[in-house]
Amino acid sequence: MAGRPAEGSEAPWTPSTVLVTGGAGFVGSHACVELLDHGYEVIVVDDYSNSTPQVFARIERIAGRFVGAVYELDIRDRHALSAVFDRHSVDAVVHFAAHKAGGRSTRMPIEYYDANVGGTTALLGVMHEHGVHRLMYPSSCAVYGDAGPGPLDESTPARPANPYAASKWICEQILADVCRRHPEYSVLSLRCSTPAGAHPSGQLGQDPHATPGYLMPYLAQVADRRRERLEVFGNDWPTRDGTAIRDYLHVMDVVEAHRLALDRLGDEPGMRVYNLGTGEGVSVLDLVATFSRECGRPIPYEIGPRRPGDVAERVADSSAVRRAWGWRPTRSLAELCRDAWRFQRLNPHGYADSP
Repeated sequence: MAGRPAEGSEAPWTPSTVLVTGGAGFVGSHACVELLDHGYEVIVVDDYSNSTPQVFARIERIAGRFVGAVYELDIRDRHALSAVFDRHSVDAVVHFAAHKAGGRSTRMPIEYYDANVGGTTALLGVMHEHGVHRLMYPSSCAVYGDAGPGPLDESTPARPANPYAASKWICEQILADVCRRHPEYSVLSLRCSTPAGAHPSGQLGQDPHATPGYLMPYLAQVADRRRERLEVFGNDWPTRDGTAIRDYLHVMDVVEAHRLALDRLGDEPGMRVYNLGTGEGVSVLDLVATFSRECGRPIPYEIGPRRPGDVAERVADSSAVRRAWGWRPTRSLAELCRDAWRFQRLNPHGYADSP
């Protein structure tokens, strides 16, 4: 059970009331379940730009508890966000709110920098005004860009290859500067590999608006015959089968790591950075083959040109967080695909299927 230790106790400080920005999104919604399951009080803000409020009934059904409060707002609206902090005694913030599709960011760089960097600076300003100095920042291994074959550890220089990755890297620099200037801040940045899969209940998963910008939900929709075929962006990359390689991490492993990070926010001040990943590279064709086996259907695909902003390979070394907290991923690629397929079968039109 999270909460503040009694006066005079030597138990470590852990937050009891957590504000989750972007809590209706894919990873954010799973994080809400994880936090509720472990005794946290959860407040959510979300603008529903790529999510839906229908998700909260499902969160509450799975967790058996209600989210404390939900506010529809854009975190760049400082007045509206400040009102949330006025109403609730927030101990820490988990900041999922962001635009996230790397390929899409190359077509919309202004929008990505405005939402991701502008949203983060607005949030920090409101936090500072209200004396909230603990932040869990979900970053991305995309900051490493085209760094070559992995696994890549935290000492790998950042070389972001698209505006999304660059926005995450800029936000990390902002947070580091804030921590240097204000020693009362404690920030944990988790550079996550590609999150995918779904809650094992089949009630929560990836439900992108319009055409999916991510491989896994597109793959699931092709398997479900909602879409004709998958387009593979390039088969001339310098990899074992010519298709791009990524490190796919089950979303439940992702949110377990974020919950552990919240538990550790009070350990020490300043900013700490950790990778999250399996350390194993999976090519696009590997993923297609595994998903096909798990759903029992062939996945039609066609090879297209490379997509701007992509890189050949990105695999994360997460040994540092394993040494620090004992975290390691426990779910396999096959399990990831099975859970994603279960969500797709139970929700062929996403959360629009909710009563």
